[in-house]
Amino acid sequence: MRWSDIDLERRTLTVRNQPAGAEGAVRGHDENRRPRVIPIPLMCVAPLRWQRPRQSAQRLAAGHGWHDSEYVFTTRTGRPVEPRNLSRSCERIADDTRLPRIRLHDARHGCATLLFAAGVPSRVVMDILGHSQIAVTMNIYTHVSDDGRQPA
Repeated sequence: MRWSDIDLERRTLTVRNQPAGAEGAVRGHDENRRPRVIPIPLMCVAPLRWQRPRQSAQRLAAGHGWHDSEYVFTTRTGRPVEPRNLSRSCERIADDTRLPRIRLHDARHGCATLLFAAGVPSRVVMDILGHSQIAVTMNIYTHVSDDGRQPA
């Protein structure tokens, strides 16, 4: 995610591409070859605003060792964060807080489940997750809860 992809006033993130490790960037377009625009939850705006001065301080501390990448979240020297290192950090936090370890990808499942529980329409959830077919969203990324079964 790059600073140029974020509009904090409109609370949107434009997904233009996604990193693919050593292979470079992979396009993040929808099936119509348009970048995906997804909403940023209000609770994420303040941390994103806080990240700019934090990153500026890291840039100053790194001096000539800073690599300008335009990424929102970087290492202390401005390089993109390696996905495996991000996973390790999350595992460390889970261990320290005695929470169960989950794969980062499982957060997508949780997001879809929470959106459905909040009454968000299926097509909107499909668009947010970037799926081209509703079947993927419904069959893989949703889970039936006891609360959902009770009224039925």
